Amino acid sequence: MLWELFITFFKIGLFTFGGGYAMIPLIEQEVTSTHAWMSSETLRNLIAVAESTPGPVAINMATFVGSTQAGLLGSICATLGVVLPSFIIILLIATIAKNFINNKWVQGALSCVRPLVIALIVSTGLTFVISSIWLNYPSIQNIEVSIPNLIITVVCALIYIGVPILTKKKMSPILLILISAVLGMLIF
Repeated sequence: MLWELFITFFKIGLFTFGGGYAMIPLIEQEVTSTHAWMSSETLRNLIAVAESTPGPVAINMATFVGSTQAGLLGSICATLGVVLPSFIIILLIATIAKNFINNKWVQGALSCVRPLVIALIVSTGLTFVISSIWLNYPSIQNIEVSIPNLIITVVCALIYIGVPILTKKKMSPILLILISAVLGMLIF
């Protein structure tokens, strides 16, 4: 199990560009479908916790998944697996950066990866919003919408969009997390 956790998260770390949010679709595929380590609902809750706690979301998720499957050693293996590819790649890039970064082939590859990263992040966000509001997602039979989750989503989106328009200052994500937590406590 420890080796399986390490290899699974190593692959995720190796083949994902764009950081933690771009990793979420791969983590979801591996954790809920390929290995069936947890349900989609449990993973969505994990994503919410991983975003609300300090540290990179992918590392938090790897640590939690590893912990649920094999305790402390599982969390260490999964975390090392997701971090090690980035560490190795950055170490290699730093070693040969002068020749590597200005290479036209490398620049071409990176310019094509950027739209993919944006698509993965947007897809993850939309899937998370839909699955938080649509209780039996992705089933289209007997669609059931969570009105409280819809209210919290709309209120937080309006606050996040409206505050910068009204005050000319960016909305603090920390404050928004606290607002959503309070709304959740009041509503639920």
